[in-house]
Amino acid sequence: MPFITPYRKLIIASHNDGKVIEIAALLRDFNDDIISAKQLNIVEPEETATDFAGNARLKAEHCMQAGGFPALADDSGLSIDALDGAPGIYSARFAQQHGGFTDAFSHLAKILADKKNLNAHFTCALALAVPNMETKIFESHVHGSLCFPPRGIHGFGYDPIFIANGCKTTFGEMLPAQKHAISHRFNAFQKLQTFLHAKI
Repeated sequence: MPFITPYRKLIIASHNDGKVIEIAALLRDFNDDIISAKQLNIVEPEETATDFAGNARLKAEHCMQAGGFPALADDSGLSIDALDGAPGIYSARFAQQHGGFTDAFSHLAKILADKKNLNAHFTCALALAVPNMETKIFESHVHGSLCFPPRGIHGFGYDPIFIANGCKTTFGEMLPAQKHAISHRFNAFQKLQTFLHAKI
């Protein structure tokens, strides 16, 4: 990725170990050092934007300024049709408020018990912040439906309750390579890589 190479390092603007591992796997062809905001002890900024792209931009620019290297931030979440798009940008906070993802799944199962429409979608917005350049945004979605009880031990977050359209297994049941091939994050990374290759 010559566009970033002169800086030698790329910061993944996240303290979520599962997300960092997944992003690092998607960047497996990147030759320079990849480090996380957690490794650099960069405090996460308050997410005050009203959409995924805005929060991704905020996090990437914060880490770039704090760490001095290009930073890549991901803001992603689950939007449920029957809940008018909630939890959306508040997906992580929703889980925290309910004591973690396991309890959040139980809460969702209860409030959706009488709903016929269990359609939902994941959104991923990536923001690439490079010193002295305009921050670039890459966004993608994957649509599907929810299932209860949760299934699978792979992935992280809401993966065990989400089945992508055309699939029979949850993201939580898929091996990483299977999920990466169709996920919202993978598709956003495809857009990022297309942009970077154009800079060669």
